[in-house]
Formats: sequence, C-alpha cells, structure tokens
Amino acid sequence: MQRDRRAPATTALRLRLLAGAAAVALAASGSMACAQTAPAPSRPPAAAGSDGLTPGAVYMEADAATRTGDLITASATGENRVLARFRDVSLRAGNISYDLGLGIATANRQVEFTDSGGSVIFASQLELDSDLKAGVAVDFATRFSNGASLMAATAVRRSERVNELNYAIFTPCPICDAKGDPKEPSISIQAEEVVQNEELRAILYRNAIFRVGGVPVFYLPYFAHPDPTVERASGFLVPIPSFDEGRGLSLEVPYLRVVSASEDWLISPQLNTDVAPLLNLQYRRRFSNGTVSARTGYTYEENFGDFDANGDNVPDIPISAEHRSYLLAWGRFDPNGPWRGGFTAERTSDKTLFDRYDIRDPYQDNGLYYGDRRRLISQIYVERQTLRSYLSIAAFDIQSLRVAVPNVDAPGLNIFESDDSLPFVAPLIEARWEPDGPVLGGRLRLRGTAVSLYRDAYVGGPVLRPEIIPGGSILGLPGVDSRRVSGQMEWRRAMTTRAGVRWEPFFDMRADAYSVSDLPPILGLDDETITRTRATAGVDISYPLIRRLSDSADLILEPMAQISASTNPDLDARIPNEDSQTLELDESSLFRIDRFPGYDLLEGGLRFTAGARATLRWDQGRQISLFVGRSMRDAEEPGFLVPVPVPPIPMPVLPAQLYDPSGLASQTSDWVVQGSFSPSDRIRGWGHATIDSSGEVRRAEVAVDGHWGRRNLATVSYIIDRSNPVAGPMNRNYEFVQLSGQQFVYGNWGVAVTGIADLERDVITRSEVGLLFDDDCFRFELGYRRDNTRVRPTGPSEGVYVRLNLATFGGTGY
Repeated sequence: MQRDRRAPATTALRLRLLAGAAAVALAASGSMACAQTAPAPSRPPAAAGSDGLTPGAVYMEADAATRTGDLITASATGENRVLARFRDVSLRAGNISYDLGLGIATANRQVEFTDSGGSVIFASQLELDSDLKAGVAVDFATRFSNGASLMAATAVRRSERVNELNYAIFTPCPICDAKGDPKEPSISIQAEEVVQNEELRAILYRNAIFRVGGVPVFYLPYFAHPDPTVERASGFLVPIPSFDEGRGLSLEVPYLRVVSASEDWLISPQLNTDVAPLLNLQYRRRFSNGTVSARTGYTYEENFGDFDANGDNVPDIPISAEHRSYLLAWGRFDPNGPWRGGFTAERTSDKTLFDRYDIRDPYQDNGLYYGDRRRLISQIYVERQTLRSYLSIAAFDIQSLRVAVPNVDAPGLNIFESDDSLPFVAPLIEARWEPDGPVLGGRLRLRGTAVSLYRDAYVGGPVLRPEIIPGGSILGLPGVDSRRVSGQMEWRRAMTTRAGVRWEPFFDMRADAYSVSDLPPILGLDDETITRTRATAGVDISYPLIRRLSDSADLILEPMAQISASTNPDLDARIPNEDSQTLELDESSLFRIDRFPGYDLLEGGLRFTAGARATLRWDQGRQISLFVGRSMRDAEEPGFLVPVPVPPIPMPVLPAQLYDPSGLASQTSDWVVQGSFSPSDRIRGWGHATIDSSGEVRRAEVAVDGHWGRRNLATVSYIIDRSNPVAGPMNRNYEFVQLSGQQFVYGNWGVAVTGIADLERDVITRSEVGLLFDDDCFRFELGYRRDNTRVRPTGPSEGVYVRLNLATFGGTGY
C-alpha cells in the first residue's frame, strides 16, 4: 500500500475496519482497529481481493478518526489526505466518511477516487453509492485507463446506468506536459450537457463545440461516440476523403455495426462525384476455434480510363455500364489437436477495379499459400502438425491482375496476364517425418510431395524447356498438364572437433515420377511418364573464430565450405518447370543441397561451395556483418537456361535467345554478397547482391533506416535486377529507388514525403509531399500525391490527399 507522500509517517493513524458490529478501542496517539465477530464455523471465509482485503473490510490511514455506530469519519490536517481502501478501490481526500451499513462514502477536499479498472475520478466533493459509483460530484474530472479525460462542473448519477455531466469537456489528449504542468489539449469537445449511458456504452453530447488547440472549429447540436473504455462499438468511423482523375472527389463513410463481442459488420460506401458509388462491405466472425472474414464491393458503372490510343477522342473498345464487384474472404480454423485448416476466396470482375477505386490492402497473406503481388488466390487447405511430423493438403486457383504488355498511349488498353495461362492446382500434398531419436548419430528426415497442375492455355518458357518449344505460331495450342510424386530422404550429423571445427556430413536421396500430357502436338508425343532419381553425399565445414578487441568489442570470423557429389540429375526436357522459375541466391540458399525452391529443377555433379562471414560487434549490440560466397561445379549445366519471354500474343518464338536467370548454369555461380549494419540505435541497414563473373551486378537490394530526434525518421531502399540481358517488350529488368520519411520543423509541425522512382523508365511512379501535424493523440496530413504506375487505366492520377488519425475516435482507415 503506497502512502500519500504528503502524509508524514509519524502522524499517520492506521485504521482497519471489518464491516459489521465490532468493539472499538481508542488510543490518543496510537492506531485504531475494529474486528468483526467471528463468522459461523460452517461458512468458509470470503476470498480476499487484489488488495488483500476481504469483501467486507475497510482500510484507512488518517490523522484522526472517529466512529459513531456504523459511520466512520476520518480527517487529515494541512495538506495531508486520508487514504481509504475497500472493495478493490481506493479513495483519497482531506475528509472521508464511510457508512458500514449502507456502503456509502462521502469525501471532500482534493478528492481522488481510483476504481478497480484503473480509471481515476477527481473532485472537490464526491459521494459514492453502494455500487461504488459517483452519486454526486462537484468539480468533477476523470481520467480513463486509455489516457482520455472528462471534466465537468457537476456530475450526477441519474440512474443505475446513466451519468449526467453539466458544462463538461472531453479530450482524448494529455492535459499535462512532460513537467506535469497543465496544457491546452490538442483536441477537445465542449458541451453544455454530457450524458454517459453505460447501457448504450456511449457518451452523448448536447450543444457540442469541437476545439483544436483550444480554438472552436465545429459545432453540432447533438453528438455521440463510444465510451473510451469500449474496445468496439457500433457507429460511424472517421470518413476517408480522396481524389482520383477518374472518380473525381471521393468520400468513404464507414459505419461499424457490432453484432456481438465476436461478430461485426463494416458498411463503407464510397461516394464519388464523377462515377457511381461503390458499396464496400466487410463481415468478421470469431469462433471458439477459428475466424472468418469477408470483404466485398459492388457498383454498376462504365469502365473509366484512357481507351483512346489513336487520339481521335473515341474509345477503341466498347465502353458500357456493367455489374462490377470483388470478393476477398478468408477463414482459419484451429481446433484442439494436430489438425487445422482454412480457405481463401479472392476474385474481382475487373483487372483494374482495385486501382480505379483505391481499394485498401487487397493483396494479403491469409492462407497456407500466398497469391503474390497483383495475384489473387482462392484455396482450401488442411494441415496436421506434431512434434515429429507435418502434413498439408491443399487446392488453389489464381487470378492475375498483372500487366503483361503496357500500352503507353492508352493505359486502359493494357494487355493483362491471362488467367488461362496460370495453373489450377489440385491437390498439392506435402509431408515430412522425423524419428524420435538419432539415426547413426544424426538426424533423419523423410519428405514426400505430390501435385497436379492443369492449364487451359499454352505457355512457353520458362515452363517449357527450349528443346520442346514449337517454332511456329502458338495460336490454339493446349495448356500442358502435369502430375508429380516425389520422395526424399535426408540424413545429417553435426560434429565438432576439439579445435572448434564443425563438420556436418550429409546424405540425400530423391526420386521423382512425372505424368505429363497435352505437350505441343508438333512433338508427336502422347501422355508421357518420366521417372528420375538422384543421390547426393557431402559435408559442410565451418570454423568460427572470435577475438576480443577490447572490453566492449569483438570480431567473429566464420569461414565455411561445402563439398557435395551427386548423380546425374536427368533434367528431362519433357518435364515442365512449374515451381523453380525464380531463384534468389543468398547466404542461406547458397549452401543448400537443392538451391532451387521447388522440385522441377535439381542440381547434380560435383560441387564446391565456399564463403566467409565477418562480424564486428561493439557497445551493446552495435555491429557490422559481411558475407561473401560462391559455388563451383565440375561442368556447365545448360538445362538451367530458359528462353527469353515473348509478348502473350500468337507469334513465332525464337528459342535460340536463352539466358540464365538462376546464375547457376555456368561452372561458377554468381558471387553472393550480403551484409547488415547497425552502428547506433538510430541507424540500421542491410544489403544483398549477386554479381556475375564479369563483375556485373545481376540483382541487388539495399535499405537503410534512420531516426533522429524523438519522431524524425526516414527509410531509403534501392533495388535492381539485370538478370535478363536481352532487350525487348518482355524484358523484366527493373531498377527502383524508394524514399519515405518525416521531419518535424517546429513543435508538432513537420513535413512528410514518400516517393518511388523507376530508374529503368526514368519516371517517378508514386510520390507524396505533405504538411504534417502530430502529437500524442492527433495526427493530420494534408498534401499532394501523384500516381504514375503503368497499371492504372486512367493514366497518371494526381491531387490532394487528407489523412486524419484521432485517439479514441480512430483514423481514416479500418
């Protein structure tokens, strides 16, 4: 029990009272204690509260106390205050009286009441009823547990669930500065009358005046918002204004309807000046062992954008009003036991609907598999996981919203990636198992996978090998279907010598069986069955070394190497490459047995991989780390070469145009350079690059984060890909710089900037510059933005943006 700091220990009079009739013993300079008569032996004593007092007990500290019947009166002298604790609440005041029989407490002079939830009430006079609620309070002020404050000249408890405050002010902002002195809150609501309705869990205002920095800016005769202690409540959320070249001015007005503690609806119509409204809905439901969420939107409108490529002011395609909608739903279920499952259902009627209506966060990872940026995935899956085993069974379909061939003159005529060229996967099975104990002193792991993929449309490289890509028109060719079953056994044992050298011998054996159908008819092949095996043996070696440079600094050097030998990988040209089209060589993947992420491509032959990591650490976690590594093989592997992509229109293919996207086709792989640094607690960064034998950077990414002052911060990132050496419309090389940051110039005022520059196209794809105000409870941004991404059918979009986030009331987002 913390004592009032202004109450000297030598003058404090401790009083412990147990409710009920009791004998009273008084001592002029001692302490007073009253004990209740012992309860009947047959009734167990009541459990003590969090303060150690039983439900009928009262604890007081005072300079003087008297008792008349059931009425206890305590007082303090000078600036001291009486402290009373009862029923998990505390009360401080210059004078306190408590009626043991009625359970009513009255207090005056610097009253401070703290309830069991942590909310605090201040007043000059206060009366508490038997329910420990403020019956009447003069000069009332309360601070909620979330920091919000409510003040009034008088407060009266009208009924069990209704409190009325007169001439009141509410603010979610701090009312004291860092030194404890009073300050004007950033945002406040002043009203003639405020009613706190506990049944509605809302605060209602009459003649409300909204103030910003103490200046009145808005008036409403009636206003309401949820009680600050309520986590969720039905009502309007903060509106979301925006501007777009195609929609004009837009205002999204979200309304949250809370059905229960585990279920709610969000109704959020987007009202536009130039096009029809878009109705957005979201439903969420939490079960005892799962969650379901569904977002959808609907409008009936023409497709708007730039569809005039020849400049005659006439759209080059028919434009008519249609039903347009989207669905983004997911569910996860995790009952007790090893099994769990879920689903996602993601579809949109238009390839550009999300862009035209600025739908927030449409691409999310909500399932076992992720659809990637600008791809929607609908899936169903189940999983079973124990300490030693894992099994998953899934099926999914993909809708692509990616631009395959951009139209510079008319972005509305962009050619998108065809959904028919993407596979339907059913089923996809993955399984792993490990025995409980070591096998031959090491860890044994068994894996098994099976997958079936079906396509409606033909796709060339990199799915098909150059040897079987037809040399004529691809018009009308069927999509290649494939099925695969794979089994793998891996054994690995870790050993460390006395000198500190770490040895990890390993052995890996794998077998694949493929069934492929609908290969190009010109090959004269029917349904093909292909089997292959591969065995690998090798050892990983590392020798970590550490040297103390000073009492607060050390240097760690870790050279590492891998030697492995495999049988012929048998890269049969008839096997489609579905799961190994992309490979990112980094410090972790460089030393894997299978460096490709999937099963369709695999390495063989004799390979030697070497690398070293150096780490300098000093002063409590500050460090710089650098890794450099490379792999070599006994012979080149032309099976890793793929044809250069061509536009998705019927045209002859030139298989002779090959390149190596993996960096593993030659006898020496790309160099892998990777590092991180955090020279202070205000700066951190990391970088990664793959460099070919000629010293040219194939891929690289660098990012640096920094912050200074209390709230100033910035992030800069750079990414480049030069893996495709052939120019053309499908050249996928890119180079981007991204910057975001905020700098406060005067007090809570500052500027915020965000920008993405496409250095390959020499254009700023996205940019924002805004004026910023931010304090502990209020953030406001007003600025200018421009969107110049190639996917937008309306072309570049620019205009003013407004973002607002208010403590307690929420922000322009959900």
